[in-house]
Amino acid sequence: MIIIYDSIGFVLLMAFILVIFTQLFFYGVFFSRLAFYKPKIRESKNDLEPVSVVISARNEFHNLQRFLPEILAQDYPDFEVVVVNDCSDDDTAELLDELARSAPKLKIVHLRQSLNFFQGKKFPLSMGIKSAKHDLLVLTDADCYPESDQWLRKMTAAYSPQTEVVLAYGPYQSAKNLLNKLIRFDTLHIAIQYLSFALAGLPYMGVGRNLSYRKSLFLRNKGFTSHYKIASGDDDLFIHQVANKHNTSVLIQSEDRMLSVPKKTFSEWFRQKRRHLMTGSFYAPKIKLLLGGYNASASLFYALFVTLWFVDPAFYYADWFWLNSAVLLFLFLFKTLIQWTLFAQIAKKLGETELTWWIPPADFFFVIFTPFLLTLNIFVRKPKWK
Repeated sequence: MIIIYDSIGFVLLMAFILVIFTQLFFYGVFFSRLAFYKPKIRESKNDLEPVSVVISARNEFHNLQRFLPEILAQDYPDFEVVVVNDCSDDDTAELLDELARSAPKLKIVHLRQSLNFFQGKKFPLSMGIKSAKHDLLVLTDADCYPESDQWLRKMTAAYSPQTEVVLAYGPYQSAKNLLNKLIRFDTLHIAIQYLSFALAGLPYMGVGRNLSYRKSLFLRNKGFTSHYKIASGDDDLFIHQVANKHNTSVLIQSEDRMLSVPKKTFSEWFRQKRRHLMTGSFYAPKIKLLLGGYNASASLFYALFVTLWFVDPAFYYADWFWLNSAVLLFLFLFKTLIQWTLFAQIAKKLGETELTWWIPPADFFFVIFTPFLLTLNIFVRKPKWK
């Protein structure tokens, strides 16, 4: 083992090993469930339940023009698409009215005045849900489009008699730039966590880009009223409130994915990321403890490795330097290889194989970047939704 000649160095080494075991605990108990998950293939139903797709849109003329026809073209016998025009001041209203004249499945709800006691898109989304005529809801955003015309069939096939919530993956479009890789890895990493926890019986969030639940569940739990003052949370805080191990299903197949347009500039993504991080403090203590333990151990893994290698003077004891180096590198690479192998398997399942080689550097980036954003949210005014 490493030769350490001072008590501080020994404590650091033990802490480093403990952190590795903590990370391995999350890999083995949670993330391996998603890596080796084999979805139950349900037989196709002849009498598919009617569906209401709900979209909230503010100043989304170009996205609706591009993507709404693809949603309307779904291969599904009985569905409607409810679009809530949330006080747009571009040409969104005119576009929707024009589309509705030739698309009987399209239902428009125009909001002329926003309610300032509801934050973000919760009020328009609530109006869309209440206007939906079907109990089975599928939610997405105006800047999203399905990978397949079978998207609605796959989403509804996940429902069993006890299912009330379906969590699916919502990836971003691929592009050849660094920001795109960071956004997509971040999305993948978040999905690894919430889908794995759901498979372990601890669902705590979904993503509004690709999410389904029943209108009766929404109404029974009084919608978003318990967290209406928070700009975000229409997907994670509501799911955190109503989902459990008995009523939640997970989807990871290619045909049930909803692609989204990523932010084009770092400042736009920075603002979006800050807003998304605001809701974590409202999670239940158990979830906060688990997510906090995972993220803290990920940060400590790098911090302790650097400290042992560059700071601890005992590490450089001449007679044992190479042995110390070899053991430290082994521990570092052992944990990193397990993480890379597991995440690569999940990336393949979620159609993100291109990100495989970005896993180690992107993981290191977010270990620094995410705590910075969390700290910034404490001291700087919170960003608003549009």
